[in-house]
Amino acid sequence: MNTILFDLDGTLLPMNLEGFMDTYVKAVKSRIESAGYDGKKVIDAIWAGTDAMLNNEGVLTNEDMFLKTFEEYIGEDFSKIIRELNKFYKKDFIVSKLNTTPTALAGESVKILKDKGYTIAIATNPVFPSIATEQRIAWAGLDINDFEFVTTYENTCYTKPNINYYKKILQTLGKQPEDCLMVGNDVDEDMCVVKLGIDAFLIKDCLINKSRSDISDYKQGDWETFREFVESLPSLI
Repeated sequence: MNTILFDLDGTLLPMNLEGFMDTYVKAVKSRIESAGYDGKKVIDAIWAGTDAMLNNEGVLTNEDMFLKTFEEYIGEDFSKIIRELNKFYKKDFIVSKLNTTPTALAGESVKILKDKGYTIAIATNPVFPSIATEQRIAWAGLDINDFEFVTTYENTCYTKPNINYYKKILQTLGKQPEDCLMVGNDVDEDMCVVKLGIDAFLIKDCLINKSRSDISDYKQGDWETFREFVESLPSLI
């Protein structure tokens, strides 16, 4: 093993996901309505675009899939509302940080891995634009330049738990499944990598297990446990 793939939301960046999404939706709606547009219609369009990305089978990037669907819902005000959404991510998105609880252990673990010569990447569900992903990485106290690759909706054409999402990451990094360990908090979206032969570590601080699957076979623990795990890994340099 020489490569570590990290989920972001709920993993590198511990958070109350429900609170995060509630704050996000309210903030978007406020921005849109302050500009004189129908907030509910825009939120509905965002969810429709998100659904399109979640069902993307690789024909378009997630960005193109989202924008195509969003425009179909919004109509003639599409360009103006996209400009408002861009303003939102630049100025208002930071309010969602209130629902996150960054841990220094994430940064310590990343540093240990880099110092030992491991390739590290962020495999976050790519339904956000890069500007939002970069901010969340910063909220976690991390530097985007520490990562070989970060999935965003601009550079990816699948989403979790589609196994093709992980195959594409392997292709991008030039890695084989046995080279990698996936670290995440969502049993269905992150631990599915074992189907490809990728090893997995379940971070349980913000555990999500919607399917109530048996998790006993996975490497697992809190961030303290994971930090101890990476300290035990051999140096590659």
